[in-house]
Formats: sequence, C-alpha cells, structure tokens
Amino acid sequence: MPKKDYADFLFRQEIKDLAPFVSDLIRWEDERQATKLIFIPSQSYVPGAVREALGSRFQNLYAEGYPPTQLTHETAEGLQDIDWHLANYRRYADRRFYKGKEYANILESLAQRKAARLFVGNGISEEEIRVNVQALSGTPANLGVYWSLMEPGDTLMGLDLYQGGHLSHGSEFNVSGQRYRVVSYGVNPETERLDYGQIRELALAHQPRVIVAGYTSYPWAPDWTKFREIADACGAYLMADISHVAGMVCAGVYPNPIGLADVITFTTHKTMMGPRGAAILTTDEELADKIDLAIFPGEQGGPHVNKIAAMAVAFEIAGTEQFQALQKQIVLNARALADGLSGRGLRLAYGGTETHLLLLDLKSVAVESASPTGIDYPLWGEPAVRILDLAGLVANKNTIPGDLETSLATGIRLGTPWLTQRGLVESHMDQLAGLIQKLLSNLRPFAYNGLIGTLPRAKVDFRILEEIRFETSRIASEAGIDFDFETPQYPHNLGKISPPKGDHPGILLRGFRAKQFLNQVLTGGISSLGVGDQTSCYALTPSGELISEVLVLRMEADPKGRDLFKLAPAPGQFPELLAWLRDLGDGYVLFDSQDIYRKIEGPVVVEELDSAGMDASFKTQPGTPGSELLLSNPEKFELTKSYFIGQGALQLKQAGDLPPSWSPKEPDPELKRTELYDLHLDLGAKMVPFAGWEMPLRYSSVLEEHRAVRETAGLFDVSHMGVFEISGPNATEFLDLVFSNYAAWLEDGQSLYGYFLLPDGTVLDDGIIYRIRGDFYYLVCNASNQARVWDWLKAVNEGKVQIDPQRPEITNPQPAVVRDLKDPSSGEDQRRDLAIQGPASLKILQELAADPELKKRLGKLRRTELLSC
Repeated sequence: MPKKDYADFLFRQEIKDLAPFVSDLIRWEDERQATKLIFIPSQSYVPGAVREALGSRFQNLYAEGYPPTQLTHETAEGLQDIDWHLANYRRYADRRFYKGKEYANILESLAQRKAARLFVGNGISEEEIRVNVQALSGTPANLGVYWSLMEPGDTLMGLDLYQGGHLSHGSEFNVSGQRYRVVSYGVNPETERLDYGQIRELALAHQPRVIVAGYTSYPWAPDWTKFREIADACGAYLMADISHVAGMVCAGVYPNPIGLADVITFTTHKTMMGPRGAAILTTDEELADKIDLAIFPGEQGGPHVNKIAAMAVAFEIAGTEQFQALQKQIVLNARALADGLSGRGLRLAYGGTETHLLLLDLKSVAVESASPTGIDYPLWGEPAVRILDLAGLVANKNTIPGDLETSLATGIRLGTPWLTQRGLVESHMDQLAGLIQKLLSNLRPFAYNGLIGTLPRAKVDFRILEEIRFETSRIASEAGIDFDFETPQYPHNLGKISPPKGDHPGILLRGFRAKQFLNQVLTGGISSLGVGDQTSCYALTPSGELISEVLVLRMEADPKGRDLFKLAPAPGQFPELLAWLRDLGDGYVLFDSQDIYRKIEGPVVVEELDSAGMDASFKTQPGTPGSELLLSNPEKFELTKSYFIGQGALQLKQAGDLPPSWSPKEPDPELKRTELYDLHLDLGAKMVPFAGWEMPLRYSSVLEEHRAVRETAGLFDVSHMGVFEISGPNATEFLDLVFSNYAAWLEDGQSLYGYFLLPDGTVLDDGIIYRIRGDFYYLVCNASNQARVWDWLKAVNEGKVQIDPQRPEITNPQPAVVRDLKDPSSGEDQRRDLAIQGPASLKILQELAADPELKKRLGKLRRTELLSC
C-alpha cells in the first residue's frame, strides 16, 4: 500500500531539532564529564554499548509480572533457542499482565542467568542462584528484601550511617529506619575497624531479624564468615549489600558473599558500570518467590525493560578479562591515591583502603586560621568539595567516625572507578594526591551562624585555584574518553581560559547585582554610571597590585532586568581578568586579607567576547602598585565608595572635613497620640505612656485579650511605628550601606530583619525592610527610635556624617530617595498602620477581600512576605 495513504506521527527529527535545549544540556554534560576528573565512588562511566541498550525500543514496553518459570531456570545458552521458546510462548503464554512480551521474557531471563554466572563461588553453582533484576535501584531492592523477611517493628541491624552505612540500612531519615526497630553497629573508635566481638554482643542482646553487612563509605571488606556465625548465633537473616563493590566481587578482588549471606543485593551503576538499577540474589527458592512478590506487585509496577536490556549487556561485559583487569586497577589506584595522600601528611579515616574508595580526614589538613576573631575553624567537607569541584576535581563530603551532623561532615570520600575507566594509573594518582593536598592546605576555613545553625565556608587564593584547575584540565585532556567533542561551548567546564579569538577581546558581565559586583571589584565609580556611560578604572589584587586596566560600559539591562556591562581589558591582561571575575562571581577566592567574611555581591555571568568594540588607550603594566596608580591617575579611583578590592593596600590621605561623629536628637518630651486616640478612649482603653506615645494597654482584661490573640485574632494600633520609604535606582545600595542585613538578597514581596549600626558598632535600632520592587522599599523601625533613625538615615544619605572613622573619605556616593511616611508631607502616601495577630488573622483578611483572586493571593502569602492590594 502506498505510504501516501498514511499519516506520519513518528517524530523522525533528531533531538537537536525536536528539543534543542535538552540537546544542549546533554552536550554540556558530555563536556563536563570529559573536562573534569570524577572521584565519586558510586558513579562510573557507562560503556556506549550499555547506553545503546538503555535507549533501545524495549523502552516502549509495559511488562508487569515475571517471565515463565521454565525460562528463568534455563541456561544463558539454552535461551538462545529462540524458536523453541517462541513456540512455547504462543502455546502457553506467560505470567505477564500484557501480551507481546515474548522477547522481553527471554531478555529478563538472560539478564538473570548472566548475573548468576558472575557470582558463582563458595561451592554454589549458577543453577542454585535465583536473581531478581526488576528493582529500580538499590534502596527499593533493600526495602523489598526487608518486606520479604520482616514485619513492621522487627529489629534491623546495620552499620551506622555516620560510620559508613547507607540510608537504607536503618537511617531515621529513611523508611527502613521508620518501619523497623533499628540497632546500629559501629566501628571500634580506636582501630576504626569493625569489631566482630562487639557486633556479636549487640546481636545477641537485641536479636535482630535481619543483619545487613556491606557499606557505602567503609573502605574494608567485611568478613562474611564471621557475619554468618553472628547471624546464626541470634537466628537472623544475613543480607549482604554489595552495591559499591559488585564489579570487584565479579573480578575476584573482593570476597564473594554467595553461599554465606541469605540474600545479596547490589546496584548495577557503580563498579558494575551498568545502568541505574539493582539485582537481588538468593539461593533459597522459597525466599526468592517472596522477594519477587515484594518487588512486584509489592512496591513497584511494571519493570523498565530497557534497563534490564542494559543490565544484560553490563553483565556480559563483567565476564570479560578486560573487566577483571579494570577492577584490579581500580583497587591499585585507590591504594596509590591513599599512599599519595598519607605520604603528604594527610590522615585517612579507617586507616586506609583495600577497595575502590577511601575517606580523607580533613582535620588532618594543616590550614591557617582565617577568622579575625581568632577562632580556629575546622575544614569542613562541604566547602572543601565545592572548591575542589571548581578546580575540576569532583568528590563528595562524607561523615567519618566522630562526626555527628551530615552538614558538618569532616571527611571527603574519594573513589577511583571513573578515573580508572579513563585510563589513569598509579602515577596519575600520585599527581592527583598532590593537587588535592595543595588545594586543601591552601583553603582558609570560617563559618557563618545561620538560621539552621553553623554554615561552613572556606576561601582559597585565586592563583592557587587557577593553577590546580590548569593541571586538572591537562590530565583530563590526556585521559581517555569515548566521544569526540569540539571546543567546549560551556565556559565554566574549561580548566583554563581559552586564547581570545580577536585582537581586542572583551568581557560581557550580567546579573541582578552586576552593578554592585563591579563597584566592589573595580576602583572606579560604577554605581554612578547610567546606560551608555563608560569609565576607565583598574582591577587590583587584594594586595593592591594591578591586574588590568579596564574600560567599562554600562548597557541596557537584559529582558529579565539584569544589569549588563561590557568590559575592555588592556591587551594581554584579558585571560587573568576573565578568570578573576569568574572566580569572584563563584564566591570562593580570597580578595581581602583583613576580612575573610566580606562578600563580593553576585552571582554574575561572565562571558567572553571576540571584540570589546570599545576604543581605549592603556598605559599601565600588570603588577604596578595601586598607590602609584592613585598618584598618577586619581580620576580612575572612586575613594568615597565604601569598598573595592585592593582599597586597604592603598596609601590614602586621611583628609576629610566631615563632622567627626553624629549626634542623635534628643527625644521630644511631649507624648504623641495616634489618630485613633479618641477611638481608644471611646472603647474604654486603659492608656499608658509607651515609646513617647500615649497608647492603649488593654480594653478589657489582659487574660481575655491574650486568649483572643491565641485562639482567634487581635487588632492593634501600631501607627506609632516608624515607616520610611527608600526608593530610586540607588535604593538597594543605600540600604546595604546603612543596614546590617543584605537587602540585595530580597525579591519583590519579601522582607528581612536587621540592625541600624552607628560607626562604632553600637545599635541605633532594629528594623525590617520590605521590598516592593528593585527600586522601592519600606523600612520599619521602633516608635521610640523613629526620630533618631530618620535623622541618621538623612545624614548618611546626604553625606553629612562620617560613616567610618578610619576611612573619613567614605560617604554615600549615590543618594537614594528617602521619605518619612508618617510625616504629613507625604500626602496621599502617608502611612498609618494596623496589625492583626492570631490564628484567625488570615481568614479574617480573606473574608474582607471582595475579589476572589485576592482571596487566593492572601492564602498563598507566606510568613514575613508583603502583599499590596
């Protein structure tokens, strides 16, 4: 029949045509994996043949159920008698809920047999091993086993999460720790090794139903025989979770638990180098049937047949000599990396490794204290791995013995599967150990106190970071990869800055706080630039030496309202300036030798331009002292602004004719009254002096009014509070100058709390900032300090007072528009505030709203947010 009689709905276009952005993301991820060195031990580089199977048309199937029993007992070779099995299928059908699964049945049975063959040992034959390959990943596999072996409330025993165990081994954050009674064993605090005597005593005391052995960050192999003896002594099932080490077991470089453990689970995407999936093995036929029912229909629906196809390919690969050689090299590389680190004075948690991973104890890294308070902060895992990642070395933080909080982990987990797959050997491991040691020992740790507790941070010298990044890029570029890619398109994947294409390259910089960013990075007055204006200034190092002379042009904001600037650096100074700006935008490089807590605002996007398109005459050389530049070109410095990098190294004249200090106004002794004063009296209020005002204390009894606020709602007259309007293009910068918290963080409708501090650090008052839009804020302060805060804000905004006694030249270079909204001169904008408080408050406001859409908006209003209506 001619094709013209049929419609074509098969979407034959390539992915780059159908979904170009998804295509870009895939390509960029390819580049990331090629240009970085990945130490995460739970990841591997999946071979192309496995990915091809994963993308096959088996994806199109729904296959609830299992293959026929006679197929699951067939050998891998016997499954190739395809005609015979199809004949049986046509005559007897199968156990699936959907028809058309004849090839899926053979495929799943083949994956089962291939997996079983890999684990033959300890006197157990392939025919004795039953395999389930339908579990979607490791945790569902483990939960399915628990479901088969335990009742809710039974006792589960596994290694403590903080000492190398897995979430699914009984963590309180996982369903395994919520459905079952958990008893966790740990390592001996002296040896950091499993103490089988202690584990036995714990098992006998608590009589667990299941004991789990096998770990996610413990680098030594368990003694399966001793665990079997412990399980037998207390009547428990022994489950071996070998998710991390399954490939090593297949290659004979890690002990095989088959025949010793009642059940074995493993994932196929770690050292097995397969797709994201899991398998469950047992030699107990009755138990195998229970596990099958627990996976389907117990916790999953239809299996991912394409994943099973990819698993079958991975199992085929795992039986080859090349795979065995790879696994042996993975272990050799892990030991070489461990030796390289310990040989450089770093301590390994647990004392070393005999597997594919190791744990670096960051407490052993010698770092300089960076805190101006003299507190010696430890080097925590989170900032360490963030900075390693910026240098192209990808790892993960990890708790080690002694850690009590995941967020404050002091370990880094390093693995060698991915590195080994790319062809790196022991000599490379020593080089990488040197890079890791050099970077970590140059970190400067510190911390902020956040709402959720300690927020660990660290910074590093810019040139150290760039040096490590360059070396990482060099090693990665020489390592093997199974695809070709053109010059990387995503600049932050580059280990080094590519040579500029044009003779006069430029930089495009954009971001919601790009203006503030450049104003703090460069010496010139960036905040005063209007669209189309340009200025010439300098980028200095923290020690005040020249990085580059720069011509800056402010452009129209981008469609989302982000500031946009074009920069033309001096010839030859483009690469370092580009890297400097990018690293400052990322937020982890040192830029102030006196104050590590100081932040440069961001983030920003920094892009390369073939040509800056701006004419400029550059006269200075990199490394020129900033003080010398200030003498010769003072017009390139805006000394009145509160900060720029290198400012502290300049030799500035302490010249300024500003008043030495600000004198607060004396409060008005006469009590003031709000517009509701007469109403309060009519309602029978008891009036008392408060913050310079006559205010109602109560109408009835204190108990009755407290109960109203706690059970329904109370209405309060707060029109005595100070309310100021801060607006104009410099509103955000002004608030960040006078307020202790960070106004630039806010988005429309959000608020934050903070303090007004005088130059000597004393608190003038506390207050709340509400952002209406980027150039418009409300600022609320206490009634008792309203006059003083208003006087201080005006004085700073108009540049009439010193704001830093040590730097009298600093002032407010770009005034904002400030108005007192309690003053009658505000006209129609004058504010008189009421407050409603209590559990019924929102419901009352919604009842007052006539517009249904407004009712919805009020319902979505979150705590501390603002809604204009």
